Amino acid sequence: MELIDFDGLFDEKLTVYMEEKKGKYTEKQWEDVIPRLYKKFGDTYVAKVGCTPKEYYARMSDTKLIETLSAHLSRDVPVPEFLCAEIEHRDNVELLFPLLESVDSATQAYAVNLILDDKRAYGAYFSLLCNEDASADVRDDIADIFKRNADEIADKALQAYKDGIAKEYMLEVLSRVTAQTDEIFEILLQEFLSAGERAPIRASYLAAYGDARALPYLLERIEDRSIGFVEFQELKYAIEALGGEYDEPRDFSSDKDYLAIEDATAKALTKNERKA
Repeated sequence: MELIDFDGLFDEKLTVYMEEKKGKYTEKQWEDVIPRLYKKFGDTYVAKVGCTPKEYYARMSDTKLIETLSAHLSRDVPVPEFLCAEIEHRDNVELLFPLLESVDSATQAYAVNLILDDKRAYGAYFSLLCNEDASADVRDDIADIFKRNADEIADKALQAYKDGIAKEYMLEVLSRVTAQTDEIFEILLQEFLSAGERAPIRASYLAAYGDARALPYLLERIEDRSIGFVEFQELKYAIEALGGEYDEPRDFSSDKDYLAIEDATAKALTKNERKA
């Protein structure tokens, strides 16, 4: 299969264009100009293929589009946005499923980003989420999709948690379930109480779940003077998210995380002042 490197062709044209317009745009302005030029390139006639990039992919069958995407990825040839846009334009989700079973994380990632929230993929998604050998980035993307649709897979996530499979991901998903139950609340609460160093993230799960019964436990934890700045901030956020308050002053002037954040903030302010 012959692959057309449209991105490479665009880069060649862009190099010439930038040389012609040298000094006309600032670096920041080029960040806006280049995407517009790329979009325009999609409608530009390319002699090598006898049509525009958009037309090139529009003429392909559904199967051919997916085969072309797979070939781009396996041969490490840049995937043009025009190819992805044409795939997204069609209802060919099932044809993307085999890509989810690939051992290549980049291929899996492309499939997920093209399928997105389509429920027909939830079975394959869940298998990937439970697979510890799968890419963390891919699993994170799937977890984000499931968090937006947590009620749809609440039962499967709950069972996986009980079976000790991908527990942290399952907790993350369960914390977004809107059809709240005592069972899920107790799981999230007990995981917070026994969290240790993971207390900040587990506090965020309680905040996301939205059950105010967690407030007394969060308030008790935030009173612990041994906790660091990051955990304090997450606890304070969770308390406020559940309708509570905590306004007692705390001194974190010797906390390494607090000092690092203060230093980064000061540097950012100085940089902005110089720009101004």
